[in-house]
Parts: sequence; C-alpha cells; structure tokens
Amino acid sequence: MPEGDTIHRTASRLREVMASKEILVAESTRPEVQLDSVVGARVRDVEARGKNLLLHFDNGCVLYSHMRMTGSWHVYRRGEKWQRPYQQLDVRLDNDAWSALCFNAPVVELLSDFSFRQHPVLRRLGPDLLAESPDFDEILRRARQRNDRTLGELVMAQDVACGIGNVYKSETLFLEGLSPFSPVSSIDDGRLVAFFRRARSLMKRNLRGEPRTTRTSGGGRLWVYGRANEACHRCGSKILMKRQGEAARSSYWCPSCQPGTR
Repeated sequence: MPEGDTIHRTASRLREVMASKEILVAESTRPEVQLDSVVGARVRDVEARGKNLLLHFDNGCVLYSHMRMTGSWHVYRRGEKWQRPYQQLDVRLDNDAWSALCFNAPVVELLSDFSFRQHPVLRRLGPDLLAESPDFDEILRRARQRNDRTLGELVMAQDVACGIGNVYKSETLFLEGLSPFSPVSSIDDGRLVAFFRRARSLMKRNLRGEPRTTRTSGGGRLWVYGRANEACHRCGSKILMKRQGEAARSSYWCPSCQPGTR
C-alpha cells in the first residue's frame, strides 16, 4: 500500500537514474497522455509530495502520477526483461541507460508549467510530512478547520498534511493513545501536533525500503494494522477494525489502549 514513505523511496530511486538525463523514448498507453513533448527534454528533478509523484522536465512539463492502491514505478536497465506485462503499463521513459516504467497507476497526467501550478489537487495539498522542515503550525491551522471530523478522518486528509495512509493512521493513533473515533475538537493542540510529529518519525524510519515496521522489539512488525481480532501486543485486549468516513477506510485500534468515542 503506497504511503508517503513508499513514494519518497520511489522518487529517490528515479532521481538516481533519471535526473539530468535526456529522454530518448517516451511512451504512454493512455490516449489522453501524450508524451511527445518530453522526448529530448531532460529530467530536472523528481519530487514526492505526500503520496503524489512528480517528474519535472527542463522544458517546463511535469509528469504527475498518483499510485493510490495499485500503482507502482519500476526501474530497469534498457533491454532488461520487465516483471510486469505490457498490458499494465501506463508510462515508459527511457534515457541512454535506464527505463522508468509506471504500471497500474489510477492517475497519470502530463502538465504544463501553468496547469501544474493551478492543479486543483496539488495546490490544495497540506505540508508534506517527509519534507525537510514540515510546517507544523500550518498543519495545526488546517486541522482546526475540521474540528467536526473524527481523528481517523482528519489525519487521512491530504489537504491537512500529506503522506499518511491507512497503515500510519492506525499505527500512529495507537502509539499516541488516541481513538480514531474521537472528535478533533476534543484533542488539544499539543496532542494533535504530537500525532503528526510521530507519524513523520515513523515514516522516516521506513525510508530505507525494508518491510514497513512500527515496532522496534517483540514479535510482529505492526502494532494494530491488519490485526483485527488478535491480541494487543501491549495489553492483550482484542484489536478491533471499523470503517470510517465517506471512503469507508479501515481503522484498527485497541479499545483499552485508545479509549474514546467509538
């Protein structure tokens, strides 16, 4: 499940092999994504913004992709056999040595400099938790505009802070002792900021690319996510799962360690 740490790792890998390189081949299997304009251009930078991946070209174009649940970028040496079938391909970018391939991405768009700056999704994003210095004051300001939400809904809102998905939502709420069903208005500023700082810390720990983990000792990699009906590692109570919000996203929690409205 791609979350902020996954996208930042992907950006780092693409940057290694694509930055400053001229694009020799650009192909998209989507009729609405025409990539002729990037052939001959060079990749100026590869950027992760939360769960959004952006390839910036030196001619002003920006290739925007969002992985959601199914998408992924792969890197191969030119001519190397792909691990995915062509039918799943969305984008192929080749330089003289490497191929960068995007498969099964629900969102792929080629943007001009103007449309990039005006993009309705990208311009609304909150601070990226894996940026060098996230603006936690701005995150708090945005969070307080949603005091009527539950915590589980709030922390998934990418226009508050971007990068958190289902795994880090459930794991961070557990570690902070907060119920996903508590109203945001019931949580003081210090605890809200502490949540986002902890989420940033957990994601940074997982930037190495090893199997995602939020536990540093004992059995199991995760505290609550994906463990419905199993015993809590801390207190032994049964872990519960319930879906939240309009998108019906899953929240896992321990009712003993995370007391609150539910």
